[in-house]
Amino acid sequence: MAGEIIKVLLVEDNPGDVFLLHEFLKDVTTVLVELMPVERLSEALNYLSKESFDVILLDLSLPDSQGWETFVSTHCHAKATPIIVLTGIDDETLAMRAMQEGAQDYLVKGQVTGDLLVRSMRYAIERQRAEDALRQSEERFRVALKNSPIFVYNQDQELRYTWVYNPFSGLTSEEMLGKKDTDLIPAVDAQRLTAIKCGVLTTGVGVREEISITISQVTRYYDLTVEPLRNESQAVVGITCASIDISDRQAALQERKIAEAKIREQAALLDITTDAISVRDLDNKILFWNKGAEKLYGWQAQEAWGKNATELFYHDQPPTEMEAALLQVISSGKWQGELTKLTKSGKEILVASRWSLVRDELGQPKSILTVDTDITEKKQLEAQLFRTQRLESIGTLASGIAHDLNNILTPILAGAQLLPLKFPDADERTRHLLEILEVNAKRGSDLVKQVLSFARGVEGKRITLQIRHLIVEVAKILKETFPKSIEVYTDVSQELWTISADSTQLHQVLMNLCVNARDAMPHGGILSISAENLLIDENYARMNLEAKTGPYIVITVSDTGIGIPPEILDRIFEPFFTTKEVGQGTGLGLSTILGIVKSHGGFINVYSEVGRGTQFKVYLPAVGGIETVSPEHETPLMGHGELILVVDDEPTIQDITKASLEAYNYKTLIASDGIEAIALYAKHTDKISAVLMDMMLPSLDGLTAIRTLQKINPDVKIIATSGLMSSNKLGAVVNTGVSTFLSKPYTVNELLLALQKII
Repeated sequence: MAGEIIKVLLVEDNPGDVFLLHEFLKDVTTVLVELMPVERLSEALNYLSKESFDVILLDLSLPDSQGWETFVSTHCHAKATPIIVLTGIDDETLAMRAMQEGAQDYLVKGQVTGDLLVRSMRYAIERQRAEDALRQSEERFRVALKNSPIFVYNQDQELRYTWVYNPFSGLTSEEMLGKKDTDLIPAVDAQRLTAIKCGVLTTGVGVREEISITISQVTRYYDLTVEPLRNESQAVVGITCASIDISDRQAALQERKIAEAKIREQAALLDITTDAISVRDLDNKILFWNKGAEKLYGWQAQEAWGKNATELFYHDQPPTEMEAALLQVISSGKWQGELTKLTKSGKEILVASRWSLVRDELGQPKSILTVDTDITEKKQLEAQLFRTQRLESIGTLASGIAHDLNNILTPILAGAQLLPLKFPDADERTRHLLEILEVNAKRGSDLVKQVLSFARGVEGKRITLQIRHLIVEVAKILKETFPKSIEVYTDVSQELWTISADSTQLHQVLMNLCVNARDAMPHGGILSISAENLLIDENYARMNLEAKTGPYIVITVSDTGIGIPPEILDRIFEPFFTTKEVGQGTGLGLSTILGIVKSHGGFINVYSEVGRGTQFKVYLPAVGGIETVSPEHETPLMGHGELILVVDDEPTIQDITKASLEAYNYKTLIASDGIEAIALYAKHTDKISAVLMDMMLPSLDGLTAIRTLQKINPDVKIIATSGLMSSNKLGAVVNTGVSTFLSKPYTVNELLLALQKII
């Protein structure tokens, strides 16, 4: 490289050779050489003691030293400096010997050129540097081995030890050299080692194994690495091995494996349970999260770990009972109660929660173990049961009151009818008073009959009848008597099943419902009456405690009126409960309807939305069918793995619908509101075959969600569902282009046939 400087010590007593070397180097332009010529060995050694040189050019024949002794002396004083021997043609043997003992190169006088000299010096310098680096590396390796537990050794093709460092425990290097494994260790261990090493000798491929060796009845474990040892022609001439004593680690590993196995068994038990089990530290950070917690709350364990439990379960401030529970578990070690929590999707669930304080080895509080059981559905069923029991209790009470009232009114009514006969000459005022007495006694009697209708269920003459004719008759009366501002529509299936019923009582049911609908629409609206067949299956029966499996007729009376507030919806069937002004209603209309329907073995569901209207569904058991095949009797086809997006805010409906679809080879995605539905559809647009959309959703209602989905994909296939199928809402759904509508609660067959129709 141009500009490079090489500092050279020239040890030569022949002035002619010195001159020639000077001249050779003048012609070299790639390197600058600083030449320091000396004639005697003593001068050279003196310079070497004070200065450093890049290379030494050494003539072995000097006035004060001859031959081999010249090289030995120089090499001893300058081991770190490369030496190039200058020799005559007759002294090449001596030069070769010098190279074997450490000289980097030799040049024959008379054959030297400037380029050859420079190349030789460069080679000598580079080779010396490489040897120095190798020596330093070997020294570091030796020091590292000395202070490490690694046993390193080489063996020849017969597997005799040829070099040993840090021997096996209990042996020395001298004891191992020249011997085989069979001479040193038990036969079983030796056979295992020999098999491993022979495999490397045969294949030329290194291996790593864990082995055990017993020496003096003490068994040690080693991590053994065996690599092939090759010569210059790459032929395998032996092996080189390194082994690390891992006995302590092996013992610890065995203990850890036992502990981990126990932990896995315990964790498996925790994951089998359906309860949500979690552990959090005293800073409320979650440390453990089982499979039950993943299923109940929606967060995977990786998402929950390290999160603040309060922030996970409550978006806003936690309820006061949480703080009270925390104080109690810290003070007494346990707490249990009911808590409302949020799932990942934002759905509220009610859980029975049990907390236990976990302490460390010193007895100090360390963490809190929580076991949560979902009781949301249980509470909903309990509420239904309590409501039914309350109505039954009120009915029993009303029956007793009605009986007493009847006993009181009977003589009053009889007396009111007898008095005019007793006093035929009474004046007009008296006769008017007697008429008032009779009219009000009859009114009281009618009121008692309504109470008894609710309490016992009125018995009547049951015949097999077709409800279609009754609906047509009622609709005719309504159109003639109701205000013109109320439009009356009917939709009755021509293939309706028959029922066993008292036509007069059912006429009363329909008229009462229609009159209530009229009163709910003081400024006009739409009154719809429809009837259809419904085959209730086990899924449907699970969604309604009063339903039983089998064929039913469903009569639906819906209006577009003011609706019923949620806080009073559960009380509308109670006798004497009314929202009408005093004098405008007794509060017995709906309770009487309920008594009649129950006496026919049926039940009633009501759905309402304030400002949107109300829908009553009367379910009556069918006693016969028609010969033509109803769609409900059609056998739905199995799915082909189509992905259905189910959008509903009720967890029980989510679970039932998911289970039903998956039983028929469909796949499902679940969304709890319109926003989540849009996000899931945007992510899986190409995979989702259809969307089952509830119309009444939190955050973003179903109608808006449908319109947004249609912007994402104009060809999206949607089935709309709702418990309130008011005409205005249904009209809005139809206007979006959604032609398929399922009224809640729906059967599995209805759902599958609807999907089969649109996919």
